Amino acid sequence: MSTPATAHPATDIVGAGLIGRHPKGLYLLFATEMWERFSYYGMRALLVLYLVNQTSGGLGWTTERALGLYGWYTGLVYLTPLIGGMIADRYLGQRKTLVIGGVLMMIGHFSLALPGMAAFYAGLAFLIAGNGMFKPNISTMVGELYPQGDARRDGAFTIFYMGINVGAFFGSLICGYLGEVVNWHLGFGAAGVGMGLGLISFLALNKKLLGHVGLAPKERKRLSAVEKAERERPLTTIDYHRLVVIGVLLVFVVAFWTAFEQAGGLMNIFTAQDVDRTLFGWEVPTTWFQTLNSLFIVLLAPVFSVLWERLGDKGKDPNPALKMALGILFTSLGFVVLWFAAKQAEGPAKTAQFFIIATYFLHTVGELCISPVGLSMVTKLAPVKLVGFAMGAWFLSNFLGNKMAGVIGGMSQNLGAVTVFGWIAVGTAMVGAVLLVVNGLLYRWMHGATENAAPPPAPSSVVPSPGV
Repeated sequence: MSTPATAHPATDIVGAGLIGRHPKGLYLLFATEMWERFSYYGMRALLVLYLVNQTSGGLGWTTERALGLYGWYTGLVYLTPLIGGMIADRYLGQRKTLVIGGVLMMIGHFSLALPGMAAFYAGLAFLIAGNGMFKPNISTMVGELYPQGDARRDGAFTIFYMGINVGAFFGSLICGYLGEVVNWHLGFGAAGVGMGLGLISFLALNKKLLGHVGLAPKERKRLSAVEKAERERPLTTIDYHRLVVIGVLLVFVVAFWTAFEQAGGLMNIFTAQDVDRTLFGWEVPTTWFQTLNSLFIVLLAPVFSVLWERLGDKGKDPNPALKMALGILFTSLGFVVLWFAAKQAEGPAKTAQFFIIATYFLHTVGELCISPVGLSMVTKLAPVKLVGFAMGAWFLSNFLGNKMAGVIGGMSQNLGAVTVFGWIAVGTAMVGAVLLVVNGLLYRWMHGATENAAPPPAPSSVVPSPGV
């Protein structure tokens, strides 16, 4: 059931001013996430290449061993958000938990910048723990900016997703270049600088722009009777139905992340070894190809944001399960393109850059139908008192997908890229088709929580908050 707009703490945020149709707090969260993703994707662009490099200071691992570690690392950074979401819900609130996570990640990146295997593994551990505290809580705060039923919410998450990919673009570009061309540890250190800038911007502006959003319940000075009742009421059958929908879609989305996360693993190695990267007589660094996904997100996200908002205003917005089914099918199509690329690379010549560019484009379309839509959906379906935990649970799909990505990618050492890319194309097509069939049932179990209503009018005053 929709909560009345007047009972929602985000009214304080809307009162803090709008940029276009959205509260200013959205753009603070945009900037904070941008710098955090700068650090994450800058490091991710380097990790596998550093592990397999044998000639310029890398560790010289085999492909199978490197992708095994990659799968565990990228998987665990999405398992720990389950714990971070619970800590925020029960004790600290989203804001304080986010700051702790950011500090831990900054330490992790700077640890990777130091020589030695002890510093390397310690850095990975700090990054895994910090991401768990940071990742679910910034997404939860985006949802809290908007009342239930607000048609702007899906568009807001798409704008927020642009922040993720602006950071990913420049992180892969800058950290990737510094690490791959100059020195591996310099690239890892640059990622730590990016995380520090994100923390500084958040600490400087959160009190002014976020009102009560993200504070622990005991710190909220003005909770309406309706909101207090919503936080304290027992779960109903409808709540359980909605939680089941989150769980079922989580399972389907594992297939997407298993395919998509080949970008930092097998696709990264394939690009380095089997793609003709020469452009106007200059060899493009392998890590720069990972910026393509981010570049396409930045270009396409405004289009998707406007599309979802306009369809929502007209009551024609596709339900989240249908969007996700389409996203998985676009991802499958991307691996069909990759299969042809790998077949071409079996000959005497390397494959053309066009195939990699086309794959990233198709995967980006799929991602925009899945990831921001899923984040928005969780904030709509989860009960208020469990939204942080539910957001952490949603990231289990990333954990399982990343772990499977490493396992499946590592099979290429024995089976070859053609076979692995073909398997992924067929598997994701089958999963997407099944989700198309069952999306109607899942939509009914959402019980109208994803339906949009007109946004509430902006109030005229701002309520100060203690912030972090």
